[in-house]
Amino acid sequence: MSQTPDNAAFMPLDIAILTVSDSRTEADDTSGHLLRDSVAAAGHRIAAKEISPDDVYRLRAIFSRWIADPGVRVIISTGGTGLTGRDSTPEAVAALLDKPIDGFGELFRQLSYRDIGASTVQSRAVAGLANGTLIFCLPGSTGACRTAWDEILGPQLDSRTRPCNFAQLIARFGER
Repeated sequence: MSQTPDNAAFMPLDIAILTVSDSRTEADDTSGHLLRDSVAAAGHRIAAKEISPDDVYRLRAIFSRWIADPGVRVIISTGGTGLTGRDSTPEAVAALLDKPIDGFGELFRQLSYRDIGASTVQSRAVAGLANGTLIFCLPGSTGACRTAWDEILGPQLDSRTRPCNFAQLIARFGER
């Protein structure tokens, strides 16, 4: 289990949130709201929040804009990671990544197994690094977003988490 020393300095991050959905609106975007509220409660800054239809080229445009923006250090998306015909988030992101973070999807599915059993194999949660920006693509369910935030992203985006965390790596990526 990760340990957080009391005397370590917290480093707030600028995080963008993207909900991928053909039907959600700001009024009923429960997964996007959960992520926004969790990010803010943890002390990070919301750099942007959008909802986009599940279209690979629209998604690439949004991810590319945020990857190029020095005011965004982390992107978290929710939705579009399933197996249906319109689910295209992993395909949109894969072409943009400099380095995949394979362990993220593996760990997410392991943790998700406790809640949904073997159905977790239908998740294509992915993560990676592009131009010094961390990208995490989560399933669209609010439960999946809660699991990912509470058990992986929250601790790993906290600069006080030991023995290591993604936040301290961001400082090593340098200015873009």
